[in-house]
Amino acid sequence: MQLRPPSVPLITVDPYFSVWSPADRLTDAVTVHWTGHPNTIVGTAEIDGTTYRFLGKLNAKDDSPALTQTSRDCDALSTTYTFEGAGVCLRATFLTPLLMDDYDLLTRPVSYLKVETCSLDGASHDVKVKIAVSEEICLNNRGDSPVAAETLTIDGKPSVKIGNQTQNVLNRSGDDIRIDWGCFCLTVCEGRTGCETVNVPFVPRRRNEEAPEGFKEEMTFVFAEADLKTCCHPAALFTFAYDDVYSIDYFGDQLKSWWNRDGKTIECAIAEAYADYEAVAAKCKAFSDKLFLDATRAGGEKYAEICEISYRQSIAAHKLAIDKDGEILWISKECFSNGCAATVDVSYPSIPLYLMYNPELVRGMMRPIYKYSRTDAWIFDFAPHDCGQFPLVRGQVYGANARDSQMPVEECGNMLVMAAAVAIADNETKFAADNLDLLEAWVKYLEAHGDDPENQLCTDDFAGHLAHNCNLSLKAVMGIAGLGVIYKMLGRDADYEAMTEKAKKMAEGWAKRASNGDGSYRLAFDRPGTWSMKYNIVWDKLMGTGVMDKGVTATEFASYKHHINAYGMPLDNRETYTKSDWLVWTATLAERRDDFEEYVAPLWNAYNATLSRVPATDWYFTVTAQQRGFQHRTVVGGHFIKLLEYSGKMKNWKK
Repeated sequence: MQLRPPSVPLITVDPYFSVWSPADRLTDAVTVHWTGHPNTIVGTAEIDGTTYRFLGKLNAKDDSPALTQTSRDCDALSTTYTFEGAGVCLRATFLTPLLMDDYDLLTRPVSYLKVETCSLDGASHDVKVKIAVSEEICLNNRGDSPVAAETLTIDGKPSVKIGNQTQNVLNRSGDDIRIDWGCFCLTVCEGRTGCETVNVPFVPRRRNEEAPEGFKEEMTFVFAEADLKTCCHPAALFTFAYDDVYSIDYFGDQLKSWWNRDGKTIECAIAEAYADYEAVAAKCKAFSDKLFLDATRAGGEKYAEICEISYRQSIAAHKLAIDKDGEILWISKECFSNGCAATVDVSYPSIPLYLMYNPELVRGMMRPIYKYSRTDAWIFDFAPHDCGQFPLVRGQVYGANARDSQMPVEECGNMLVMAAAVAIADNETKFAADNLDLLEAWVKYLEAHGDDPENQLCTDDFAGHLAHNCNLSLKAVMGIAGLGVIYKMLGRDADYEAMTEKAKKMAEGWAKRASNGDGSYRLAFDRPGTWSMKYNIVWDKLMGTGVMDKGVTATEFASYKHHINAYGMPLDNRETYTKSDWLVWTATLAERRDDFEEYVAPLWNAYNATLSRVPATDWYFTVTAQQRGFQHRTVVGGHFIKLLEYSGKMKNWKK
């Protein structure tokens, strides 16, 4: 990979089990949770009696000897570093097998680290590798609570567990928080494990943050060691595993994930992970290689690398749970936005990734919304925004349910487009048919309010309320067209024709009222001379619904070249910031691949150059590439929309 990731993924399982390196060299920074709080992991190699670091730092002041990093590479599922020093080459490969066609692998909370060494000088060297993981892995913040550790053997492999002494499962929700229940387990193929206390001076996690009162300058670490000279292969395989016991509170029911739905233990999951490592690693490489080749064919190498850094991040901001009926729930966390769970306008931009690789996960996003919409707690005639705050899915929390804080046109349009797209993706119409009453009610809302939306929020709520929003009106157009697609797939041809005609008439009126007279179209109907990305109309191209005049889309896209800054086109004329998901959606309006690549290249440059060393932000300034807000959000799944278009899957309904 030529792209330098803003932050490098190491362990990417779910919103809680998450470790990243915010530096170019793995030894230059303390490893962190996606929130930026330390999740300290230190890896050392003792070579002929001298110890060198190769993974992380004990704290920001740690200047102990380190091996020299000679390369770093990432693909969709793995991250590999190579180091040299003391006559030895050391290679460390992190792998989390997030394969969406295998729920056992996708949900198994076990991540791998393989460490291999070879001699550089032809001499024989004694190499011992040690991985130490701090108590932060199982606490919101280190020192919050006493922890308990125990050593054990799992299928003959040395292991060590650590967890909060006070177990209160699913005890809280929030955005900038970490898990403090369940237990972490570190295992090594051969060697020994243990627990130790380390004195660590307090280092502020945020600027000007003071040490908490009574803070102890001690941290508990669990560790695993392997002597590579005595291993059966010249490599050591470590696993990092986390048992969260229960994953989601779903309207009062505490739900397990797929992997432990029938009572499987974390010890069994770890044993399975070791048993199938070689096969899993090969399967992951084959998938990653194909993803890169397919994305390159669709949109070029820079686009493919954007997809590579987006894949793990989007998946790892979700949790898969199984409801009481045995149905899949794919619950997102709105990371560093507000922590909402099952958010419609976060699911909507993310769906291209899941439509490509497992449409059932899109249904898993929608099930909580349908369920909540049918309860007495939801009093409105439009779709909800969310179903709670992660991991507590108990009903909408956004805007305290005040009417002026809702996104009525936004969420109705989102749910309708999602319903159509997922039906097309695998030619499955029962899900839409079972919820047709809600979809029809939401279309009626769009017919009444979507042509010229009132003053309200859209998914870009950070920009504030806006009346007569042209792009939001396009969402209404596509929502209505989406129900037409569903009717067609259900064999209701007359209803399909009627609904499609309504969408076409709305699109025709839109083009007249939104026109600036020069081939470009406005931010708002009542604001001549303004401009914005019209990303919502991309579904007309993908699905081939034909509701918008292609000439309108062509001249609108051509006008964007006048607004592109060094790191991309702004969202609209009001600010210089942009959204990466919408940028790729807008680029997908291009008819020529060269135009797509030219439009997307600044996003690659932004990720490559940004000084904001966080998991890829989707909201940044196009002049400086600096993060404006948001990080580690599921919406980067939207970067796969060009690949989705290239696949042709979205036009299968017309055959």
